[in-house]
Amino acid sequence: MKPLMPHECPVCHERLEVTGLICPGCQTRIEGRFAVNEFASLPPEQLEILRLFVKTRGNLKEMERILGVSYPTVRARFETLLRVLGYEPGNESDAPLERARVLEQLEKGEISADEAAELLRALKKR
Repeated sequence: MKPLMPHECPVCHERLEVTGLICPGCQTRIEGRFAVNEFASLPPEQLEILRLFVKTRGNLKEMERILGVSYPTVRARFETLLRVLGYEPGNESDAPLERARVLEQLEKGEISADEAAELLRALKKR
């Protein structure tokens, strides 16, 4: 397996740009400045969260089980992924809907009372 493309300069830590491509078949080289999509430039830890999210079909409870961490930790990691991708997690107008979702998860036994309390506290801080 080939190593992953580095994202950051090892000297100054600036984001690297893709300036060359090569065909593995005929060795044709193309040079220029190329944009990469937002997923290609994710740091390894966020890329792993995205992969797991896709693998579990968006089921954060399943991600919790696989990662062996609490539901609020999974939520926090997912919120970080959204921020890194440039998608701001829900705004204040989403808070009532998110509170209802937390309470519904608590009622179904999907999260503990402590996890629900932590999520509700986090919503108030926004």
